[in-house]
Amino acid sequence: MAEIRLLMVDDHNLFRESLGRVLESTDDFRVVGQCRTIAETLQALTELQPDIVLLDYDLGAENGIDLLRDIRESHREVRVLMVTAGLSDELMLRVMESGASGIFLKHNSPDQLLTAIRQVAAGEIWLDQAALRSLLAGSRTRAEASELSRPLTTRQRNVLRGILDGLANKEIAGRLKVSESAVKAAIQELFQKAGVRTRSQLVRIAIEKHSADWLNYPPEN
Repeated sequence: MAEIRLLMVDDHNLFRESLGRVLESTDDFRVVGQCRTIAETLQALTELQPDIVLLDYDLGAENGIDLLRDIRESHREVRVLMVTAGLSDELMLRVMESGASGIFLKHNSPDQLLTAIRQVAAGEIWLDQAALRSLLAGSRTRAEASELSRPLTTRQRNVLRGILDGLANKEIAGRLKVSESAVKAAIQELFQKAGVRTRSQLVRIAIEKHSADWLNYPPEN
């Protein structure tokens, strides 16, 4: 089995050195360097030519995403496994989008870490179940935010105006010269965009959070 060259990047000396001893005890791993900062790491990448960087997200005043971007731009051949105590759903998504080959949570066992490193070295992605759930949650959150940021369609705007005017579905349909089912469909779209379930909640959200964009259009027929 080919030797896997590892560069460890973590600002906690005790953790980094302890993990280094574990990794050095295996036959297929060689720890070629240990770094605490982004500057140290960038220099080591050129001089030591590791295969994989084991990178903590929190590097004191710095964070691992900044280093990930540098590696993606200047050292594309190097794979990165984020080894971290934990990240928010959104940060996990950003880590993967920034070029990491996986996220390993520090509460998992050393044996799992060895498996993760070998999997990343083979060109695969490593995500345990907790990280995968967080990525899915972060993706949903971003999709919901994107949906909220989209402007209303002409029909959605006019249906919302009808609701604000106190009209029933049938009355809105008559005003817009569309079917009542089309009005109901537009209302469901508005509920989804606003993250609500009732007309009163929709009115409140529209007035409190979206008056500048949802309510600031002239009615169109």
